[in-house]
Amino acid sequence: MAYRNIIFEIEENIGIIKFNRPEALNAINPAVLEEVSDALKQLEADPSVKALILTGEGEKAFVAGADIAHMKDLSPLQAQKWSQEGHRLMFQLEALSMPVIACVNGFALGGGSELAMACDFVYASETAKFGQPEINLGIIPGFGGTQRLSRLVGKAMAKELCMSGVMIDAREAQKIGLVNKVFPPDRLWEETLKTAKLLASKGKVSMRAVKRCIDRGFDLDMNSGCFMESDAFGMCMASPDGKEGMTAFLEKRKPEFKGELE
Repeated sequence: MAYRNIIFEIEENIGIIKFNRPEALNAINPAVLEEVSDALKQLEADPSVKALILTGEGEKAFVAGADIAHMKDLSPLQAQKWSQEGHRLMFQLEALSMPVIACVNGFALGGGSELAMACDFVYASETAKFGQPEINLGIIPGFGGTQRLSRLVGKAMAKELCMSGVMIDAREAQKIGLVNKVFPPDRLWEETLKTAKLLASKGKVSMRAVKRCIDRGFDLDMNSGCFMESDAFGMCMASPDGKEGMTAFLEKRKPEFKGELE
């Protein structure tokens, strides 16, 4: 597929997807959903890729939301389908076996905030802004905002943000647990890439296991979650990377993780 709305690159073992509609502040339209989904399929099928960064092209926006021009005249059934298409992409993003970092370099509003929340964690520029402003349009978040936000920041804070429609800055987003780290604009990409390289240096089996245990265990009771963790622990112990990691530790050398997921 030829991409017109995103820039898709692989640098060494790091995948990079840049939303590339700067004239629309990188707003999400159906073509964006389709292109990102296709890129994610390529990344998941490429055994050399071990981490992914999502960011926005330009300095103003990560993703400023869904494209209002596209949504304005949708019928109820069309709007429901549009929402479901957005949900499918968010679940596809969450289900990736590799870690995903949102590198938020500007506005992350509506669908942009929802995209960031579907990543494993968020690094943001000091100039970034977050929010769920859908209430100001007479609608509600449609790509998982009411659900992921409440799980990340708690019910009361999620209600405040979704009911007021206000924007918050990166420091406030960090304070409530929406953002992991905040950097000056000129250091954001450098710091994000440094962390992506760190994550890519780890074993693929253990990285997938910790991601799945946290994501899938979050809504389980403690006993069920710990049972799942024990299963994953056993699989990691039996993997080539598990053997290599412990052997390297005993031999006082840096491990060379080469294990695959198949």
